[in-house]
Amino acid sequence: MPAGSGATAAPGRGARELGAAAHHLIALRVENRSGVLVRVAGLFSRRGFNIVSLAVAPTDDERFSRISIVVDADSAPLQQVVDQLDKLINVVSIRELSPAEAEQAELLLATVAVAIGSRDAVHLETLAAAAAAEVVDSDGQATTVRLAGTPEALDAFEDALRPYGIVELQRTGRIALPKLGRRGLG
Repeated sequence: MPAGSGATAAPGRGARELGAAAHHLIALRVENRSGVLVRVAGLFSRRGFNIVSLAVAPTDDERFSRISIVVDADSAPLQQVVDQLDKLINVVSIRELSPAEAEQAELLLATVAVAIGSRDAVHLETLAAAAAAEVVDSDGQATTVRLAGTPEALDAFEDALRPYGIVELQRTGRIALPKLGRRGLG
């Protein structure tokens, strides 16, 4: 690890709090139509509900998309959120996924100030291998790594990268599917 980097914990990192009981993960199946995401996000905005994380992608059926939303429970009681979402015509199904009943994942891309061939590069490669991350790009001054995993694994990896000097970092929103045997999202 680099010595004397002066790294500190990132204040206000939302991902850390995602595993806390104060958040709800809601999985929506919606019609894959223009404007649906705007209507869903607008519902949250109009009611002052705080979206902590949001991910959207088409499903295997091109008529539908899946929206995974992590909501701050303090800003929005779960039943109120579900009742409001249920009023939207393009929402086909709604399901809250607790951590016990869902497989969850996130993606992290981070560029760190580590030059190829340096002693820190060897340490970074070891760290990446131990976390099952990949080095995906590098130049003479920086290296970009990618990791997909649980939000907690990404938190730990991000913390381990901080001493190297994070130049840029991007994380996707949390996505989830019901664990096998606990399906029910139509």
